[in-house]
Amino acid sequence: MVNPSYPIGEYIPVPFSAVQKQAWLLDLFFLPEELEQAILNLDEAQLHTPYREGGWTVHELVHHIADSHMNAYCRFKLALTENSPTIKPYLENEWTKLDDVKQLPINISLTLLHAVHRRLHTAIQNISNEQWQRTVYHPESKKEMSLWYLLGMYAWHGKHHTAHIITLRKKNNWI
Repeated sequence: MVNPSYPIGEYIPVPFSAVQKQAWLLDLFFLPEELEQAILNLDEAQLHTPYREGGWTVHELVHHIADSHMNAYCRFKLALTENSPTIKPYLENEWTKLDDVKQLPINISLTLLHAVHRRLHTAIQNISNEQWQRTVYHPESKKEMSLWYLLGMYAWHGKHHTAHIITLRKKNNWI
């Protein structure tokens, strides 16, 4: 049985390879479209259904992905322009309680995701193998994270939350 918290498993870092880099870059490039397909034709009641007991609703997930990937974009840009900058963690659960998440329709975050992912993909698609080793420091986990690690993590993150929605749809026969 699939763990509802991790329907595709937890993120496991892998060594750098050109093939993996291209796969993850494509994951980032196509995430906004894949997320749109995952929520296609869901009504308001379905959008406000948690993907698992105690989990976020589909509506909150879409806004969370946009919030997270805006942070990803900033983290990549910081790492490419500064020497191992310290990044700012944020309280994801608290962000989902703010009025923009509560009040705005998810199409706002989908539009934002399309723009952020286009910018992110363009910013990083041609960086050198050496640049993939540039790092940010995450003070919450107290570790340095390479851009390579972040690429894999954010590629996984988008698929992870999209899988939450797809799993919920299947479980409730919304497909």
